[in-house]
Amino acid sequence: MPRVFLVALGLLFWNAALSTNDGAQRLTRFLDGLNTLQAEFLQTVMTTGQTQNMTSRGTFYLSRPGRFLWTYDEPEGQFVVADGSRVWLYDADLEQVSHQSQDAALKGTPALLLSDTGPVDRHFEVVDLGSRIGLEWVELIPRAEDSEIIKVLVAFRGETLDRLEMIDSFGQVTRFEFRRVQRNPELAAELFRFDPPPAIDILGR
Repeated sequence: MPRVFLVALGLLFWNAALSTNDGAQRLTRFLDGLNTLQAEFLQTVMTTGQTQNMTSRGTFYLSRPGRFLWTYDEPEGQFVVADGSRVWLYDADLEQVSHQSQDAALKGTPALLLSDTGPVDRHFEVVDLGSRIGLEWVELIPRAEDSEIIKVLVAFRGETLDRLEMIDSFGQVTRFEFRRVQRNPELAAELFRFDPPPAIDILGR
């Protein structure tokens, strides 16, 4: 076999391996030194076949490890908060609170990616997808076999988080587009504490 061909073949496999590692390195650069994060978001949920879209807006707060808050402006009076041990979902319209252990609730989700301080590849297989629509994309495939999430797509604009997309086992796509991203702002600890209001239905497991 000609030596030139062997060299070219070696370079091909070397470049493929480098490309595979690129995604993990991009995520690592973003997550390294990340203690807190604040951003406005637009959430779009597309049902199977993308026949119906539902949109919501709000603000996202993160304090690593293990604490975050999604507070919704539209629909008003909804939020999701993780306090380090449990995830709470509050719906003012329904006068209802539901909660679940954080380990179970976050399995395979983008929230686990952002809030956990361990290596990304502990929970996800990482694949670099390259550039599309002016963004750099990374695909994450959850390692947990019982995860309801099939895959997560993460997009960066430069070194800034631009969007997250997750596809579940029913084919539903949930997309978060981030704006006005602030890295390591000062966030009050009270943001991540939740005391259920009196006389409200509480559902938990």
